Amino acid sequence: MFRFVMKRLLMLIPVLIGVSLIVFTLMQLTPGDPAQIMLGPQASQEDIENMREQMGLNEPIYVQYFKFLFGIVTLDFGRSIQDGQAVITKIFEHLPATLKLTFAAMVVAIAIGVPVGIISATRQYSFFDHTSTIGALVGFSMPNYWLSLMLIIIFAVNLNWLPVSGYGGMVFLILPAIALGTQTAAVIMRMTRSSMLEVLRSDYIRTARAKGLTERAVIYVHALKNALIPIITVVGLQVGVLLEGAILTEAVFSWPGIGRFMVDAIRAKDFPVVQGSVLFIAFLFVMVNLLVDVLYAYIDPRIKAQYK
Repeated sequence: MFRFVMKRLLMLIPVLIGVSLIVFTLMQLTPGDPAQIMLGPQASQEDIENMREQMGLNEPIYVQYFKFLFGIVTLDFGRSIQDGQAVITKIFEHLPATLKLTFAAMVVAIAIGVPVGIISATRQYSFFDHTSTIGALVGFSMPNYWLSLMLIIIFAVNLNWLPVSGYGGMVFLILPAIALGTQTAAVIMRMTRSSMLEVLRSDYIRTARAKGLTERAVIYVHALKNALIPIITVVGLQVGVLLEGAILTEAVFSWPGIGRFMVDAIRAKDFPVVQGSVLFIAFLFVMVNLLVDVLYAYIDPRIKAQYK
């Protein structure tokens, strides 16, 4: 298992380098001068040039990139243009809120998607199956920012059951988690249904039924475990979708996570904060993919044997 994990870690290095190159290039193409933004509109051209010199913006692009890459390795993403604080410090300040929201949204998605997918597969073409398929299509088609607004109007404004926005206890987490997790629940539900249908048609499932096992044992002991790999794949990929969707969801619900932090930084043209936040989210995404690969090897030893 150690060799398997180390090989997967080595494969992540070029991915992270590619992400850093894309982020750096996009920030270079973004209109605006960081030095002028930091000093304000009243700054003289001489002061702006001195600030550009201090920030290293007058150096060749490749030199700036290698300094940027070295900063990533040492967890030095620079300092915020707005207040001069270290970007990594500000990211870690907002990280717990984002992780809390992402985890809650994934719990909502799995709690809805997996059971509904299993029931749909075991009752194929039934009324429940058709209803869940339509529901999954609707859930997948709804943008999370629109769903966020609808949930606020219905449950916070009209019914007054839940707070409109804010950060605090569980009551503040319900609406953002549902808004963020609904689309992922639809994806997980469809994948669970498809994977379970394929497994339920297998010979060993017919053998298990012929041996006299109960239908519950056949489904949850034999079929579900063998159907888990595609489901885990979707769950791992959807973590990146949730981190992406959290940007708008946090902005709508005034949730103090990295997403809202990035939106504020984009509005203020705080380039170091945007770069650092995007790279950190990308790092979280690739680490989740690594965890998914490890789970593959745990569930199916044949995958682990390929790396021996």
